[in-house]
Amino acid sequence: MTNNPYTGSSFDDFLQEEGLYTECTAIAIKRVLARQLTEEMKRQNLTKTEMAKQMKTSRAQLDRLLDPEKTGVSIETITRAATVVGRQLRIELV
Repeated sequence: MTNNPYTGSSFDDFLQEEGLYTECTAIAIKRVLARQLTEEMKRQNLTKTEMAKQMKTSRAQLDRLLDPEKTGVSIETITRAATVVGRQLRIELV
């Protein structure tokens, strides 16, 4: 802890106190994942329709995966998307 009298708790502490930490963390992770997939699709000139076809899923399911606010996506779906763009999914507990 610093000696600065104006320093309070961290933002993570605030979110935990308000009961928002888990939800905010999930949304932040999903935003990063959606951004990474979208960037890879653009880099590879891969349309949503073609991406969904290669994933063997619907375009609506892909839209849910790429929506940064929708966190209820299965690991299987994320893994299939990562494989299509030539990447691997890595999950770890810290």
